[in-house]
Amino acid sequence: MNKLTITCPDDWHLHLRDGEVLPDLVSHTARQFSRALVMPNLKPPVTTVEQATQYQHRIKEAAQQAGYPDFVPLMTLYLTDKTAPSEIDLAVEQGLVGVKLYPAGATTNSDAGVTHIEHCDSTLARMAELGLALLVHGEVTHQSIDLFDREAFFIDEVLDPLRKRHPRLKVVFEHITTKQAVDYVEQSSALGQGQIAATITAHHLLYNRNAIFQGGIRPHYYCLPVLKREVHRQALLAAATGGSNRFFLGTDSAPHAKHLKEHTCGCAGCFTAAQAIELYAQAFDSVGKIQQLESFASFNGADFYGLPRNQGQITIEKKPQKIPANYVMGKELLVPLNAEESLEWSFLG
Repeated sequence: MNKLTITCPDDWHLHLRDGEVLPDLVSHTARQFSRALVMPNLKPPVTTVEQATQYQHRIKEAAQQAGYPDFVPLMTLYLTDKTAPSEIDLAVEQGLVGVKLYPAGATTNSDAGVTHIEHCDSTLARMAELGLALLVHGEVTHQSIDLFDREAFFIDEVLDPLRKRHPRLKVVFEHITTKQAVDYVEQSSALGQGQIAATITAHHLLYNRNAIFQGGIRPHYYCLPVLKREVHRQALLAAATGGSNRFFLGTDSAPHAKHLKEHTCGCAGCFTAAQAIELYAQAFDSVGKIQQLESFASFNGADFYGLPRNQGQITIEKKPQKIPANYVMGKELLVPLNAEESLEWSFLG
């Protein structure tokens, strides 16, 4: 198949930043996606519903400025040890879609995150009661645990005990990277053990950890959770393309200025928003499952969150494109994943 038309997709995990860079960043996502679930790890983080609604307004203004007035940013709240159950009531009233759990120190701008999940039990209980989803960055942060094993340890130490304490809690295991995470979601679903789903990034479908080190250190392939072994990439690819409605698209596209990525202590995050749907198409096509892309990109996430599916359509074509060397981000340059390389699929509109 050389051309594919699908229902307009949604990005269920996106970083947009704030301020003057917003119009530049939101345009990449809005040209391909109808909606995007926006992460709250700004500086300072979005810890109140009032901050989230103000941020949403700024994103809408930026999208309109960029020429995409119909783009819908869906908002999240940053969970802290002190988030009150009453804030959850307000979040539901104001239409927020989820609450994000960052273990303190796990990733970019996560220092204000949760130190011990038990501190949040009353708030999590209220979320379970009201049906508001918990979006989980699934890594432990103990220095004694190898970086490549932190997701697997998180399942046993945090996620499974959490879900047993709150069996009605709706959970999205974000940007999973391991076979253990795939197995946990599939087994929980098969056994009817609560509502759990997972997002998967394009870069974790396309690359294993060798990509970070080929020909030297390649900082634009460095993300958290970090790329893993090939056995894990294969498990993710099988899950994404296998037809299960518990896996869906979340780019985790994370824009960092070029000089902050190419640095002695470079930032974690891959910028994939500009070619997101094409990257996913390449991954699905690599195993002959391009027809499964629509469910993964356009249906499963909306269904899990209880939102209507989009009405419009987009078309992609199996036609090579060369990815630019960089993009403008305010006064800085932003380097995409695969900069100056060829991609097999192109977005037609």
